Amino acid sequence: MPSAALGAHSSQPDDVISQRLSAQRLTAGPFEDPVDAVRLLLCAQAQDPPLARYSLGLRTANPSDTSVRAALDDGRLVRTHILRPTWHFVAAEDLRWILDLTSAKVESSLAGRNRQLGVDPPMIERAHGELSAMLEGRAFQTADQVKDRFASVGLPGRGEVVRHLLLLAELRGLVCSGPLQDSVHTYGLVDELVPPAAPLDREDATRRFVHRFFSGHGPASEQDLRRWTTLTLKEIRGALADLGDELATVTCSETQLWFDPATSQSGPARRRVALLPTFDESFLLYRSVGFARSLGHPRGDEPHSFAEAGGGVVIVDQQDAGWWKRTVGGAGKMTVRLALATSLTAEQVQLVMTEATGLAAFFDKEATVEMAD
Repeated sequence: MPSAALGAHSSQPDDVISQRLSAQRLTAGPFEDPVDAVRLLLCAQAQDPPLARYSLGLRTANPSDTSVRAALDDGRLVRTHILRPTWHFVAAEDLRWILDLTSAKVESSLAGRNRQLGVDPPMIERAHGELSAMLEGRAFQTADQVKDRFASVGLPGRGEVVRHLLLLAELRGLVCSGPLQDSVHTYGLVDELVPPAAPLDREDATRRFVHRFFSGHGPASEQDLRRWTTLTLKEIRGALADLGDELATVTCSETQLWFDPATSQSGPARRRVALLPTFDESFLLYRSVGFARSLGHPRGDEPHSFAEAGGGVVIVDQQDAGWWKRTVGGAGKMTVRLALATSLTAEQVQLVMTEATGLAAFFDKEATVEMAD
């Protein structure tokens, strides 16, 4: 595996990938607490809840689904719509200022969806008032319970409309996740669950946001950050100029990449193989310098689908070496199906098999590992 540190001016793609995986603690020393992994990433995409929890487990010592769920249940970790109209994990103390910085533009992008669903300001105001009343006193409710309540008071009870009204309530900082109920997401009031915080000046918030992004995702480009959030390139570049030497740069494939030297890790890699969920931050985000594919990849040149859930990409020695899919069975069983590049050695295949067993163990399941035809 490449192990050379990034130079001050230029680097090779393998070294960039190595630096990212190390900074995100996928190959370097893990965090003790899954909330620390989210703090590093600032926000972590989480629309596939079980595998989003597994993504955090990959970055922690003694990983288990129980430990991540505990962080959600005690409110230190929040799952909500933030940054984009997409589920993310965020540390509770970061929720308010990130919403303040990003939500207005996200909501403005939803005007067409509002019209399509027949959602107007009076409906939003009424629905959010009903939410405040029904959730008050930590009376956590699931989306189905909210739907039933809305229908009982004459509000739309269709699932897609209710989900959209809940999304708007999240973007406005009215509601966020409460404790899981039998693995089902619940909603609670932000003001009852998240400590108050003094608002930040927009320029200060932007500098903090840009710094935190490159600390957790670097080396990355301005365009990587632009796709990740609603900030404009003008705002991003202004923040980078203000940050000065707090961030370092490297050029790779004629693209300038930014990173935080303070989050760089050193030492031998603790993991050569990872089963990354499709929406893992280390796989989802990057366009300029991404994982190269192993020879004989089962999908050839066909890209992985970001519409898929329940699986992801197999990374072997910093290359995209195939795909995986998990199926949960009864009696504590999980089947992990693998499709691997033909160029992998017997040793590499065995490492992938071991990682698949670890995936099942994260959920306290017994693994059956199968190879796809």
